[in-house]
Amino acid sequence: MAKRKRNLSPSPDPAAVADRLHSTAIHLLRRLRVVDRASGIGPAQLSALSVLVFGGPRSIGELAAAEQVRPPTMSRIVAGLERANLVRRRTGQDKRSAQIAATNEGTRILLEGRRRRVEVLASGLRALSPSELQKLDEFVEVIQQVLQKL
Repeated sequence: MAKRKRNLSPSPDPAAVADRLHSTAIHLLRRLRVVDRASGIGPAQLSALSVLVFGGPRSIGELAAAEQVRPPTMSRIVAGLERANLVRRRTGQDKRSAQIAATNEGTRILLEGRRRRVEVLASGLRALSPSELQKLDEFVEVIQQVLQKL
């Protein structure tokens, strides 16, 4: 990938920064997603499982909304996770209000996948100087602030 000249103006255009950040974030996630193959489940299932592990049990509708898919699509994703014993469905009196929760095995697989991704990223970060790593750490804090505003 060719390096771009940095704009040294005191006030960069927010749209230009957003465009570069968007592109960079997509490339970073694509490279890290390669290690997800070791989990043995697909990206849609991993993403749904992540919502359940880190966000707690959800209904199909809540899970579909979190993943920005339609409920029938989420039902198919959850069915695959159930077959693999990575989630379980808890039903109350009204079966339409079932809650989907990660199993211990689902949590283990997801956390192992996260550990692999973080290790791959950390190996790349080890090439940075201490000052570059400090700048990146500060940048992460800024991005977290931006996320709270979106």
